[in-house]
Amino acid sequence: SHRRGPRADMVPEIAAAVGFVSGLLRTRGCVSEQQLQVFSGALREALTEHYKHHWFPEKPSKGSGYRCIRINHRMDPLISKAAGQIGLSLPQLYQLLPSELTLWVDPYEVSYRIGEDGSICVLYEASRPHAGPYGGMLTCKNQMMLGRASPSKNYIMTVSS
Repeated sequence: SHRRGPRADMVPEIAAAVGFVSGLLRTRGCVSEQQLQVFSGALREALTEHYKHHWFPEKPSKGSGYRCIRINHRMDPLISKAAGQIGLSLPQLYQLLPSELTLWVDPYEVSYRIGEDGSICVLYEASRPHAGPYGGMLTCKNQMMLGRASPSKNYIMTVSS
């Protein structure tokens, strides 16, 4: 049963994002594995619901800002909601998580940045079926990276037709 064209599900991207946030909570050792399981499930549900009508594999940049998870001295509401399921308060979350974190969850690519001028790290990357001429050029993240010296191979535009 081969499906043609872009896949519509968000499973690997959301799994990468959830695993990353859970991993940040795990490193501090204050949250039990059982709590992490509950938190991961709650965050996965919250993201799936939040992204449901904002996921366009044929235009991965569309809705990028809406899907972006941010902690910027304000806690992302989806994270605080999932944390509430395991009884973590906002002050506890601020202690456990970076005060500046941006997580971009886009079709075929999940990446994050810690600190406002930290470097951007890719957590998950999949090849897109048929990238248009602009590849992934205009996601929320790439607008900020347009000034970078060496674009990664995905973003080099091909001139041949």
